[in-house]
Amino acid sequence: MFAPFAADTDYFAADKTFMLNFRVGSLDAMVAQLEDAGIPVKMVGDMPGIGRFAHLSDPEGTPIELWEPEES
Repeated sequence: MFAPFAADTDYFAADKTFMLNFRVGSLDAMVAQLEDAGIPVKMVGDMPGIGRFAHLSDPEGTPIELWEPEES
């Protein structure tokens, strides 16, 4: 799914034109695996009704969001 942000969004760095978003089954497990590999991850938090999020960047600085949907 592609979802555009407004050109003036402050959700990710202004010098980037897009962010990758990956749906994960277990955010805690994915974050632990990335951190074990030496990749810094920032937990963003919970959004009621939507799920939990974490942010990281690829080697070129492209923002990546991990999303664990809230169970329905």
